[in-house]
Amino acid sequence: MQPLLTPAYVSSGGEVVAALETDAKRGLSPAEVQRRVHQVGTNRLSPEPLKPLWLRFLQQFDNPLLITLLLVGAVKLAMGDPQDALVIISVTVINAVIGTVQEGKAESAIAALADSVRTDVLVLRDGAALQLDSEALVPGDVVQLEAGCKVPADLRLLQVRSLRTDESALTGESVPVEKSTGALQLEAPLAERSCMAYAGSFVTAGQGTGVVVTTGDATEVGQISVALNQAVSLSTPLTRKLVGFSRTLLRLIVLLAIFTFVVGLAKGRDWAEMFDGAVALAVGAIPEELPAIVTIILAIGVHRMAKRSAIIRKLPAVETLGSTTVICSDKTGTLTQNRMTVEHVYAAGILQPLRDLWPMDDAGKGVNLALQETLLAGLLCNDAQAGSDDQWVGDPTETALLAAAHSVGMNHRSAHDQHPRRDVIPFESERQYMATLHGSERILLKGSVEAVLQRCSHALDAQGQRCVLNAEAIQAAVSAMAGQGERVLAFAIGRGAQQQRLEHHHLNGDFTFLGLQGMQDPPRPEAIQAVAACRAAGVKVKLITGDHIQTAIAIARLMGIGSPGEVQAMDGSALAALSSDALAEVVDSVDVFARVAPAQKLQLVEALQANGEVVAMTGDGVNDAPALKQADIGIAMGRSGTEVARQAADMLLTDDNFATIEAAVEEGRGVYLNLRKTLAFVLPVNGGASMTILMAGLLGTPLPVSALQVLWLNMICSLTMSIALAFEPLSPALMNQAPRQPEEPLLNPALIRRVILVSLFNWCVIFGLFFWAQHQFGDLPLARTMAVQGLVLSHLVYLVAISHWRQVWPFRLRDLRQAPAVPLGVMATFALQGLFSQAGWMNAFFGTSPLNGSQLAVCALPMLLMIPVTRCAEWLDPMERRSPATLG
Repeated sequence: MQPLLTPAYVSSGGEVVAALETDAKRGLSPAEVQRRVHQVGTNRLSPEPLKPLWLRFLQQFDNPLLITLLLVGAVKLAMGDPQDALVIISVTVINAVIGTVQEGKAESAIAALADSVRTDVLVLRDGAALQLDSEALVPGDVVQLEAGCKVPADLRLLQVRSLRTDESALTGESVPVEKSTGALQLEAPLAERSCMAYAGSFVTAGQGTGVVVTTGDATEVGQISVALNQAVSLSTPLTRKLVGFSRTLLRLIVLLAIFTFVVGLAKGRDWAEMFDGAVALAVGAIPEELPAIVTIILAIGVHRMAKRSAIIRKLPAVETLGSTTVICSDKTGTLTQNRMTVEHVYAAGILQPLRDLWPMDDAGKGVNLALQETLLAGLLCNDAQAGSDDQWVGDPTETALLAAAHSVGMNHRSAHDQHPRRDVIPFESERQYMATLHGSERILLKGSVEAVLQRCSHALDAQGQRCVLNAEAIQAAVSAMAGQGERVLAFAIGRGAQQQRLEHHHLNGDFTFLGLQGMQDPPRPEAIQAVAACRAAGVKVKLITGDHIQTAIAIARLMGIGSPGEVQAMDGSALAALSSDALAEVVDSVDVFARVAPAQKLQLVEALQANGEVVAMTGDGVNDAPALKQADIGIAMGRSGTEVARQAADMLLTDDNFATIEAAVEEGRGVYLNLRKTLAFVLPVNGGASMTILMAGLLGTPLPVSALQVLWLNMICSLTMSIALAFEPLSPALMNQAPRQPEEPLLNPALIRRVILVSLFNWCVIFGLFFWAQHQFGDLPLARTMAVQGLVLSHLVYLVAISHWRQVWPFRLRDLRQAPAVPLGVMATFALQGLFSQAGWMNAFFGTSPLNGSQLAVCALPMLLMIPVTRCAEWLDPMERRSPATLG
């Protein structure tokens, strides 16, 4: 293969095919594909490099709390106190390292997950139509395009049928471009090259066939360095809310530190001692570990969701999932198994199961000819194709029609040889039909019952003759099939006037009704359980489908959607008759919306949001994109969804399964709960230490803990205990409580009450142990050591009390394997605190003193006192509304 000497749009399609040494009817051979892969590489853009390590590290200090600590450390160093300065700077650096590592993992994971979603394309290889990953394309491949797909490479179009593409990302043109096949002048600008389809654009309507001319970095998108995967941002509403909280907290801390310094001087204390006290208050009150821990919690949430087949494209979705109140789900493939099978056929007034039909002979003797024509229409008016290993390639509905025709002895190839297709009007959801032209007169029509019947004046009887159309009998058959949860398609035949091209106005004439085919897609068992879990969690599930209303109601009953007694349903025509205000009044009470046009999905989302609901909406088509963007959580199908839907969505389902949505909601709730646990643990430690120093300044007593020891407390809290909470497993009670309100503040009144209670307890522990030891032993380093040990040991009890381990009894080894973070944190804390008090070099550095057995026993007493405190804290702030089954 030689490179094209002239731009592809200047040459005719045939000339481009010849220059690329390919075959427009058969495509490339496997051997030639391998040769070209080695020659030009895979069809992908070179990935953008992630932020360098040094830049990620420096960005960790873009936080007012950490900047303040660094300034304090610099002041201590300037005052000739390198020991305190070293510890202060070490604490900030350790937290920056943790944040750097976790942010790098999160960015790499999100980029890899976004890259893992395949973009499938239909390619001709050796005469067979294959569904392949777009990365497998090489120049010379013949690709088929249809509405909703993403153009996988730069293509020279060979055939088009009402083909329009959205090239706004490439050219800035907001209006979709009508495509043609004619050659253009060399000076034609990019936006006017109508015979080309460029990589990264989207097919908004019609169908087409094109030959790949360039791939990867050689495409127009590659040459101007437009990355398809946007840069990953870890900034979310939650992290921005945390920054605001940090600024407010910092102002309060600075005021308290100045107040402590001034009061101490007023009481005649030495200014150096009071400056040390002010520094200790500042470093004790600043929760410098919070930014790193929030990053870790969000990254863990993304990883967990990926393991459960939910890929988060936009990180704020992790937070929003936890407050979802309504899930609007489509049916096929999401609630059902996406394995369509024709169950019943209706023709010439007879409704019968497909399995009862015998293979038809060539002459059709003794056969209901209307039935034969119905099955043949399903085979011919169909875009599915024969793939390898006798498998069908295409939409599940259309492959089911082919399988039905083959089951009675019809043959796909011979039928098309006998009735060659001349033209087609592709299926469009707004029109609800598809039509094909065979020969120059035979027009076949397939679509919804409503769309087909309104174009029919007669019906075909069992002898193949036209007869009076009995619309009531047809509707009765539709109701019978729909009542069994079957999706019903109608078929009709018309005659053209020797035309070579099929237009929509050709379908408004005198069509003959052939029959119906009813197909069923069985519900997913796991989706039934997921719907029940959502209802228990206070999340309403609404079924939105284009199917017949009776079919939708039958599926809803099987899934458990709606009230047990009655399913409230509304079809698209009734929906269209409602004003926006009227829709907002009824939308909450309706469980099923049937025969819904894509544009009406957007109206439903807006109506639900107007009622204060947080809406998750599923979608897979081109016209679903506005609803996906409008929804609080747009969820696209990773397998069957179009690229337009994927790009508009916040989350992708790699298995197209409703159960994954329920799992993602659970994970979103878990992320928020783990963050609240971390705040509930970290803030009391900082609050207790700062209150102690403040009270010591007001009372004129020696500081119960030094600035260095406060920093040690913070380091132990962040390294061994609070990070453990980020890895907490999901609570069994998460889906037994109402959704969280999204406007709920980071520190709500209940959490503030908890923080104040535990902070007061910490203050009592520090002061109590300090004064008792001072009175008992008269040794300041010993008294301070006991105060620190008592606080840390009591917080080990608090750590277990707010973790899931409070429910684990009796203890089993498998519990440790499933959730090792908290036990490992407890063991690490014991080991480090042993060094803190008993190791001579630690005594010299931190100003501590070794403790004997009786002194350690006294330090352990606060552990017992913490137990009733945790019970009171749970009463003040029930972070988990636990059901009796989870109380252990």
